[in-house]
Amino acid sequence: MAVTIVLWGVTNPFMKKGAQGLETVKATSVYKQFIKEIAFLVTNLKYLLPFLLNQCGSVLYFLTLQSTDISLAVPVSNSLTFVFTAMTGSFLGEEKVHKNTYLGMILILSGTTLCCWDKLNKTVES
Repeated sequence: MAVTIVLWGVTNPFMKKGAQGLETVKATSVYKQFIKEIAFLVTNLKYLLPFLLNQCGSVLYFLTLQSTDISLAVPVSNSLTFVFTAMTGSFLGEEKVHKNTYLGMILILSGTTLCCWDKLNKTVES
């Protein structure tokens, strides 16, 4: 599951960066707009490579769910993805990280630790 979290979290800022310019794609109808936007993304390696890695994370997540407690896997993976996304975005210079973001990451890590600890204690007691 850790690989999934890293793949999702790290690729999100790269996909955002790779999709820059999408807003300049214009067409005369909704359908042509949709086709042009898809063509823009599919032909843009700066978007496509992180997207494919992100989808590999999704496949790993699906495979991991077969052998993991879903009540633990879902909140842990989704919350820790945010932490990796925020850290990667910060390293890429997206924006200056606000102190509330650091507080949020600490709270997420604390909550995730408590969830894992609780599941571990219940498993040991059984």
